[in-house]
Amino acid sequence: NNLEVLGEPLPDEEQQKGIDIVRQDDMTFVFDLAIAPKFDATITTDDVIPYYNIKVTDEMVDGQVEMYTNRNGHYDSVESYQAGDMVKGIVTELDADGNPKEDGIRVEDAFMLPDYMKDDEEKAKFSGARVDDVLTLNPAKAYNNSDIELSSLLRITKEEAQAVRSDFTLQITEITRYAAAPVDQELFDQVLGKDVVKSREEFAENIRHTMEAEFVSNSDFKFMQDLRAYLSKRIGELTFPEAMLRRIMKLNNPDKDDAYFDEHFPGTLDELKWHLIKEQLSDQLEVKVEQPDVLETAKESARAQFAQYGMMNIPDEYLTQYANNMLKNEQQAEGLVERTVENKICWKAKTVVTLQAK
Repeated sequence: NNLEVLGEPLPDEEQQKGIDIVRQDDMTFVFDLAIAPKFDATITTDDVIPYYNIKVTDEMVDGQVEMYTNRNGHYDSVESYQAGDMVKGIVTELDADGNPKEDGIRVEDAFMLPDYMKDDEEKAKFSGARVDDVLTLNPAKAYNNSDIELSSLLRITKEEAQAVRSDFTLQITEITRYAAAPVDQELFDQVLGKDVVKSREEFAENIRHTMEAEFVSNSDFKFMQDLRAYLSKRIGELTFPEAMLRRIMKLNNPDKDDAYFDEHFPGTLDELKWHLIKEQLSDQLEVKVEQPDVLETAKESARAQFAQYGMMNIPDEYLTQYANNMLKNEQQAEGLVERTVENKICWKAKTVVTLQAK
């Protein structure tokens, strides 16, 4: 009968009679089915959906160039402190009289970033400080009694840090300052690969094209959200066999109580409605997903992850290997399949509906 069944058929809890498989020749089995509601999600040019074209401004490109220069910079040793510098030195715990405390805490190579101190008075003590200077600080005050910060600075446990409220001396042994990388051929090669671009202008243009390509996926994501909202409103409320669906949910989540189902059931129905809409769209648009499509989605996901760390020129064989590892995880694989389906629906739906460019 070409029934569209939600979940699996379940034995009827009232009409099913007892069966003796050994003695009975004729047996009657009664099952309950959760039948999907009927609706029409067909899209045409009459359906108008907004599509947002994200502009890449010069300021955005400059910001990306600055990000690459910061990521590929280096530290230089300097003689005097200025905001943003890192300070290394010997910290020694003091007693109530301001003398080195017997059996107190002492760290030979402590690192501090004064800019991250929470107390302005403690932070100000570093102004104009030079290598070999000795400062008197209160780390607990500087870091607002943060056990995590104190344990990291003083190389003690968080439990021990809770009792540390004394002053310390800091003998500065080194001050280092971060210098951003110059915008030159070495930076171009590090970010994009050997001799891909030869000038700052080419570098900026490459970044602009990359950002524009990345923003297409953002625009497509927004388009799918708007398409979902539009079709959900056009279709209106659907009547689901709620009692049956609750039975299925409870069988799939035997460790959950009624309060859990009361909280999550409305959201489940909303996701189920969208799932059924996507099935109709897939049929109308003749969407087919095969293994190479899913692998490509996984590679795009991997490429985006590497790009977050400024790694733009990952060889294809490494991306493929990384993507295949992602697909070995069943949960990740299911998510990538679902994303591939939505990507294909998106690409085809954009050629059918009327796009309202924004």
